[in-house]
Amino acid sequence: MPAAYKRIVDDIRARIASGDLAPDTKLPTKRELAELYGVSPHSVDTAMAVLQDSGHVRGEQGRATYVAPGPYRGVTAD
Repeated sequence: MPAAYKRIVDDIRARIASGDLAPDTKLPTKRELAELYGVSPHSVDTAMAVLQDSGHVRGEQGRATYVAPGPYRGVTAD
């Protein structure tokens, strides 16, 4: 089973690729994502860092996180 943060990264990337999450869509809060995926808030933080590094999401600590308009870099969650 992949690390908890990888499941989040893979799922959000897939939802962005499919159009389910469009650019500028506000993502749920860290607490909501942790509950949704059944993981710790730390796992959500790690996933968001990976997604920000690859350009999939944008946001600032203490503020909302949004789907970025792209382009997305080919950074893997490994």
